[in-house]
Amino acid sequence: MSKKVAKTNALRILDSKKTSYEMHEYDISDELIDGKSVCEKLGIGEEVSLKTLVAHGKGSAVYVFVVAINSELDLKKAAHVCGEKKIEMLAVKDLLATTGYIRGGCSPIGMKKVYPTFIDEQVRGFDMIYVSGGRKGLSVGIRPSDLVDVIGGNFVDIVKKD
Repeated sequence: MSKKVAKTNALRILDSKKTSYEMHEYDISDELIDGKSVCEKLGIGEEVSLKTLVAHGKGSAVYVFVVAINSELDLKKAAHVCGEKKIEMLAVKDLLATTGYIRGGCSPIGMKKVYPTFIDEQVRGFDMIYVSGGRKGLSVGIRPSDLVDVIGGNFVDIVKKD
């Protein structure tokens, strides 16, 4: 008999929209939850495992960026796609209050509010990408086009190039 997984907000939203996804749990008892260790635990490449980054512009504007863990967000490009002169990363201490998620479990799906969300265009061509399922130890495999549909995101060029 399989273990019942407590549904996170991200999973509830995917289910309610009848979106196809794969759920992958991984061990967090060793406290290694950085992107590279998650990839190793799941047996997936760093180019398809995505991190969710939250930034703010002038005033109270909040923006979400989803990029591969082996990529670095280019803040100038990110500000440009948001129509801002400058953006800054949200302080970790403000993440839970802003998104409803904690560091290491922040999903682009099911945040407290719907924020403008931008996904790096380089992941568009993959059959499956992996994002946080809404808690540490849970990852969701989803088609890039389905992720965009669920969160109302856009594919854009937002990472630093070599």
